Amino acid sequence: MNFICIILIIILDQVTKYIARLKLSIVGDISLIPKCLSFTYVENEGAAFGIFKNKKFLLVGVTTVVTAAMIFYLIKNKNLNKYVKISLSLIIAGAIGNLIDRIYFGFVTDFIHFYIGNVFDWPVFNVADISVVCGTILLAVMLLFQKE
Repeated sequence: MNFICIILIIILDQVTKYIARLKLSIVGDISLIPKCLSFTYVENEGAAFGIFKNKKFLLVGVTTVVTAAMIFYLIKNKNLNKYVKISLSLIIAGAIGNLIDRIYFGFVTDFIHFYIGNVFDWPVFNVADISVVCGTILLAVMLLFQKE
């Protein structure tokens, strides 16, 4: 079940990025909720918030090793709490989604832009980023509050 979830998230991520590259790369920006949410095409050559820009081999290498370790851990530990399994699956799916972009294009396609006028401006992100963040938050909650 975990691997089906991983595959579905990767497919959703890649399809949305394909559409962003196809449509948004031409228009650049589509406002969904004025002064709050838009689809904005960005080619991110770094990691989160643009750190490690132009360090493709480092990012690909670290992501590959860490993702492989998480997959190995998930396979070897069949008796994990279901929320830990879900969190690892989300992180793995997001990591693979962005890894595909990095290897194939040399950058990660980002397109979801959340901001509040000129007050707050979150860096542009994608479905894979959402998956990694949600998985990481869930894993942190489990590690902090799990009784086992």
